[in-house]
Amino acid sequence: MINVVVADDELPAVEELAYLLSQDARVGQIHRATSGAAALKVLEEHEVDALFLDIHMPALSGLDIARVISRFTNPPHIVFVTADEDQALEAFDLAAVDYVLKPIRPQRLAESVRRVCDLVEDTQSKPEMVTVDQGGITKLIERDSIAYVQAAGDYARLHTRESSYLIRVPLNDLEAQWGPAGYVRIHRSYLVNMEMIDTVKLATGKAAVVLNGIQLPVSRRALPYLREKLAANRVRPL
Repeated sequence: MINVVVADDELPAVEELAYLLSQDARVGQIHRATSGAAALKVLEEHEVDALFLDIHMPALSGLDIARVISRFTNPPHIVFVTADEDQALEAFDLAAVDYVLKPIRPQRLAESVRRVCDLVEDTQSKPEMVTVDQGGITKLIERDSIAYVQAAGDYARLHTRESSYLIRVPLNDLEAQWGPAGYVRIHRSYLVNMEMIDTVKLATGKAAVVLNGIQLPVSRRALPYLREKLAANRVRPL
């Protein structure tokens, strides 16, 4: 099943599209947004596979949203749902999966859902890759090979068992994008791969995790959430 966002500045249009999508057994959670800013807020808080966007919205249009999420490491798929026939070329230039004209026909919407589901299934069958630069050479590494990420101002340093790579993405952005994949913020400076944690050390007034022989601090603020994730993963702290 896919989780989606429906965004339109007219509430009746949001409710109509959400209802039509709810009739499709392939659609799971449906998040509603009546502005571009609200749609982006949903992406910060939830794992989403696709956005069904109206093109003409005040402030942030559907096209603006598409440009923003194109910079994501793993952007959700986009389906434009609009009464405007003239923006299709620009929409597909932004890698839209589909372009559905209003009034919406259920059969046509079902085809959009099928396209999204096919793409999601294809993506899930492949390891998530991250583009990095090393010595002037661009390469791809598997995200699952990254043990932890260290903040470096507007940059972040990715640490694997073999090497480290600096990328121009803030740690806050990676936290939002990689959280659903098992990466947990343990400190203002560190994001860790839960699957890579070897040991958790708890002592009076402080805590730490050990990955690949490297000990990283856990902040007091982050500790309760880390405990929850450890319990879910059945990892026992020492």
